[in-house]
Amino acid sequence: MKYFKILILLIVLPLMSGAPAHKFYVSITKIEYAKQKNSLQIIAKIFTDDLEDALQQRHDSSILLGGKNESPTVDELLENYLFQKINIKVNGKPVKLEYIGKEYDVDMVVSYIEVKDIIELKTIEIENKVLTEIFSDQQNIIHLKTPKSRRSLILDRDEPSGLLNF
Repeated sequence: MKYFKILILLIVLPLMSGAPAHKFYVSITKIEYAKQKNSLQIIAKIFTDDLEDALQQRHDSSILLGGKNESPTVDELLENYLFQKINIKVNGKPVKLEYIGKEYDVDMVVSYIEVKDIIELKTIEIENKVLTEIFSDQQNIIHLKTPKSRRSLILDRDEPSGLLNF
């Protein structure tokens, strides 16, 4: 009986430990229309390891995010990546994104972006292709807050943009 239990453990343990954990691919972008400042204030939260993979595949496999060993070009590479992947039109017209900076929050990169000179917000079209070139099941969640409403979009590889009317 003792040998039977050992045999069962030798068979079952490798099967249990070999089960792959399901990875969750998501980014969250919060956009707030600050009417008194005539601006859109944007905060994009992306998992650090996934973003690091994207930058390594695009540029250099030695790129590191966070910590003492962070590559000195990270801010420039991140800004370029975000501006290639996130596009916004306000009232049917493309707007200029301004990269403010980034910080790290546990396992996420938190990027700050602003769009200035937004006098009135009637419609907003948001395209967010962050990480969709790497992960086919990547979802980019957009939360938009105005003084009068809150709206959300879920964008992915098949549907990378959405339009909201106010």
